[in-house]
Formats: sequence, C-alpha cells, structure tokens
Amino acid sequence: MPSNIVLVTGVAGDLGGKLLARLGTDPAFERVIGVDTAPPAKDVLQRMGHAEFVRADIRNPLIAKVISSAGVDTVVHTACLTHPAGPSRRAAVKELNVIGTMRLLAACQRSPKVRKLVVKSTAAVYGAGARSQAVFTEDSELIPASSSGYAKDAVEVEGYVRGLARRRPDITVTLLRFANIIGPDVDTVLSRYFSLPVVPTVFGYDARIQLLHSADALGVLEQAVAYDKPGVFNVASEGVLGLSQAIRRAGRVGLPMPSAVVPSVGKVLRGARVVDFSADQVRLLNFGRVVDITKLKKDFGYQPRFTTREAFDDYVAGRGLRPVFDGARLASVAGKVLVAAATGQAGR
Repeated sequence: MPSNIVLVTGVAGDLGGKLLARLGTDPAFERVIGVDTAPPAKDVLQRMGHAEFVRADIRNPLIAKVISSAGVDTVVHTACLTHPAGPSRRAAVKELNVIGTMRLLAACQRSPKVRKLVVKSTAAVYGAGARSQAVFTEDSELIPASSSGYAKDAVEVEGYVRGLARRRPDITVTLLRFANIIGPDVDTVLSRYFSLPVVPTVFGYDARIQLLHSADALGVLEQAVAYDKPGVFNVASEGVLGLSQAIRRAGRVGLPMPSAVVPSVGKVLRGARVVDFSADQVRLLNFGRVVDITKLKKDFGYQPRFTTREAFDDYVAGRGLRPVFDGARLASVAGKVLVAAATGQAGR
C-alpha cells in the first residue's frame, strides 16, 4: 500500500532535498512535507511539484504537532549529519543527530497514524580498523571508529530506532546504512578529498573504498517510501576501488605520509577550510570499509545502477577533474609545505 502523506526531514541537505522534489512530482502521494531549519536549495524549490516546505526544527517538541496535524503516515529521516563538524560545532551536530532523532521518534510513537519510518544511517557504524571484518553484513557488530564522531551518533540513533520498533510493532521500520555517497553534484568530505591536486595518504596503506552513487542513494530512499521494506539494509555500489586507484583515476597525485603526521596534516587542511577531516575519515582512508549488499538486492529488491568504479568515474567527469600538471614536482613541493605545517601543529 503506497504512502499518502509523507514527511521528509533534512530537506536543506542534498539527498533530502532531492527526495522531496522526487516525491512532490509523484501523483501517488497525496501530500509531501519537507522540514528543516533552512529551506531547500533553489533548484529543489523550483521543481518540487506539490510538495511543501515547513521551517521546523526536529529538536523542538513542536515537530509532534506538525506530524499529527498533517496526518502524516510515513516519516523519512534524512536529517542526521554525517560530515565532520569541526571541534567548535561538534556539540551542535550531536544535538541535532541524537536529540533531534529522539524528539522525532517520540512524535512518531505518539501519532497513531504513523505506520512507516525510513531512516538514513551510515555504514560508518561498523567502524574501520586493522582488525575489522573484510566484508560487513547487517549482523556485524557496530564498532564506530571513534567515541565522539558522527558514527557514534549513528549507533545511538539506531538504538533509538530499535526502541521505537519494539514499542510500536505496527510501524514498518526501514533502516538504511549508506556507504560514502559520491556523484558529480555532491559535496562531501570524500569528494573534496579526491579533488585536491595532491592527495595525502598514509604510507604503507592502500584502503579498499566502496562508494554509492547519489542517484542510487535517492533510488533506494524512494523505493523504501513507495513500498514496505522492513529491516536493516547495507546500501552501497558493487565492487571496490583501491585508494591509490581512485587517486589515479581522478588524475590526482598521491602523497604518502607517515601515519604520525596525518592527523596534523588533517588539522592543517581543516584550518584552511579545504577538507574537514575527522578521526572517522582518517581511519576509513587507512583501512577502508566494504559492506555486503546481498540483502539489498534480494530482500529489498534494489540493484544499484552504478558500480563503485562507475560512480567514481561519473564524479570525476561531472566535476571536470583534469590530470594535475607536472604532478611529481607539485607533490614534492606540497609535501614539504604540508609536513612543515603539520610539524608546527604537532609542536604546539
């Protein structure tokens, strides 16, 4: 039975905004409401059909009034932030991710009309480390790479979602663990990282990277709204790329560095507002992460259109990335600058 009245959180973000526009032009849905503290992008506002935008903060208990007064039967939660926030914004991001989700789920629990919940989570809940599994399944233990990052938030959020499922077994709950999303028009930590002329890596490591094209991320969300697909699902493209392969395919120059220097280099890049690295991201680039998508294909019924390699190549083509001129010389100069800056950071 298709949903009739849908509420989408996080519509100021890329994925939430695109989903709002997609659902808003589908006549199968009687009403589509997008909520966020800021409006969607201009292109979304121009093509969102009969969808509506309501400026609302999910951390505010008033979100319950929005859900009940509109008679919402399906809630799609895409508002959880999975980008490093930087030390100054970490508390605010955690509040949005954890407290915001708690408020939203409490509103869902109280509303008798809500019958479906779709939650966008992240494969980062599995962590990344030297002893990690080669391939994670949905039953794998959740061990976030750090105790204070967005992956830890996601583990907490998933715990609250399971709690709601126990208290309201009549609600169909779909939990989607997305791999790192990439695409020609997506702005993420990884998309910025691979666009650097000289890409810092950890000496002696060549992580296996699994990606998800933004078009497939949107397709999975749309299918979860249109059909009842209860359960937890890994969502990623097929295949992997070695980090060194990806750097070459992007026409960039890899710059291997001692592992002890990488955190300080990350601080330099973050301070320059180039790439905002976190401990979770650094460990991913050291050890990689690969998830099994058998359940996505067989039980959920979705076959990703793009492989990891195709998704990455589409990102490269869409961004117009060109091979770096005189890469060896540039790497040598940039390496000296970054190491010098990192050494200065470490010495403080």
